[in-house]
This record gives sequence, structure tokens and C-alpha cells, in this order.
Amino acid sequence: MPAWGLNTTHEKPERVEFAPLTIEREWAWGGSDGSGVRVCVVDTGVDGTHPLVGKLDRSLVVATSRDGEQTLVDCEAADPAGHGTACASVIRSIAPGAAISSVRVLTDGRTGTGSALLAGLRWAVDEGYDVVNLSLSTTKAEFHMVLRELSDRAYFRRSLLVASAHNMPVLSFPWTFASVISVASHDQPDPLTFYFNPAPPAEFFARGVRVPVAWPGGRQIRSTGNSFAAPHVTGICALILSKHPSIPPFLVKSILCLTASNATTPDAGGTRVDI
Repeated sequence: MPAWGLNTTHEKPERVEFAPLTIEREWAWGGSDGSGVRVCVVDTGVDGTHPLVGKLDRSLVVATSRDGEQTLVDCEAADPAGHGTACASVIRSIAPGAAISSVRVLTDGRTGTGSALLAGLRWAVDEGYDVVNLSLSTTKAEFHMVLRELSDRAYFRRSLLVASAHNMPVLSFPWTFASVISVASHDQPDPLTFYFNPAPPAEFFARGVRVPVAWPGGRQIRSTGNSFAAPHVTGICALILSKHPSIPPFLVKSILCLTASNATTPDAGGTRVDI
């Protein structure tokens, strides 16, 4: 299990009681397929020819000009590493109707620059994507404040950032920011099983152990990591926003809390609230 994860075969998730609201999954996303929601995967690129991903809405890469300025340019829907394709396939499996775009900021799934991450994320926020999947982070303190400001700007512009927790117990960003939805792994096989964590920084646990994901060459493999937990929640967020397009990020996060697999209600029952 990655650090920050939840090994449910040895430890049961803590029960969390929410009152007085009772919001059910059927109300939250029943019948939704993610249609009308724009999702951006900021990662290593996405292979738009992979059968588990399908056609992309748009594919871009961060390019550096001769004077050192970084800009976003359109590129082939390709992924030299496979990591972004894997994440996109998870999103597609949960929200098949969502429009997925790709911004390549990493080269081999491990390396990239903080400035490229900032450029790609800033573009996605300015373009008004409904959900941005960030299965990556940086440990470099010099990017802390500008990433925090950008995450806050996304929050207020109703661009929902879903970020994976680091796989190691180190301080990194932006998943530790309150303005993003932070996700670590659990070891259950159901893609729609997710848990609320009453003791953040990781706010939710989603499937992240031996996850079936798309891989280069049209293949499918099983992979483990918080990187693959985050797109499960990204897909669920797309379902929620497809059914309730006018709600802001803080309500999406509240709905996730209230529909988590370990959320309970008082014995006396709650009050159904339609938002």
C-alpha cells in the first residue's frame, strides 16, 4: 500500500456520521454518464487511440520558446510514458460521456518541471475545465505559494481540482491544499467504493490497488498507486456535475462526503435536502 493509503483488509474504515442531511447516490449521480462535463488530465499525455480511452476533445503539450517562455501548443494525442493514459482510462470507465482533454507536463511519468506543471494547470483553469485530474505533485517549496494561489483561483472559478496524495510520506503539493479534493488509495476492488477520511490531509480513499488501466500498445495492465485512486474520484465528480451542473466545488466535496461508503446518518433519520 502507498503511504497515506487505507489497508481495509487489516483495518476497517472509521464510520463517519453526517447529520441532519441525507443525500443518496441515486440523487447525486444516478443515471448520469458525465455528459456535458469537460475533464482535463494534466499528466504525461493521453493516447487517444487506445480503445479504453477513445477520442480526446483536445491534446496539448507545454512547450518552451527560445526566450524561455512556456506556452501550450496542440499536439498528437499520444503518451510517451503511459501514466496519463492509465488515468484517463479510469475516468472514462466511470464517466464514459465526459469530454476528456490532455495536457502533457511530464515526460516519462516521473520527471518534469514545476514551471511546466504551473503552465499546464493555469491553462486548464483559464479554459474553464469542470474537473482537472492531477495524479502528480511537487515537493519543491518554491512552487508552494504560486500553486496554492492557482488552486484557490480554480476553486473560485468553479474548476474542481482532484489531486492524488503522494505515494511516500513526504510533504508535496497541491494535494495538501484545502481547495483541492485529495485522494489516497484503498484496497477494495469496487471502483465506486470510496471512503471519507476524517483525518486529512488525504480527504478521500478510492480504489488504488491492482487497478485495471490502459497501457501503451493497446494493452491493459493492473497497477497500484494513489495516481490511480484520484481518477476514480474525478470520474465520480464528473457524474455529479453532469447531473447537477450548477453546483460549486464546495458542494461537490460535501456530496462526496455524504455519499462516501463509510458515511452514516442518525438512527432517527435525516432530512432529504435537494440542492
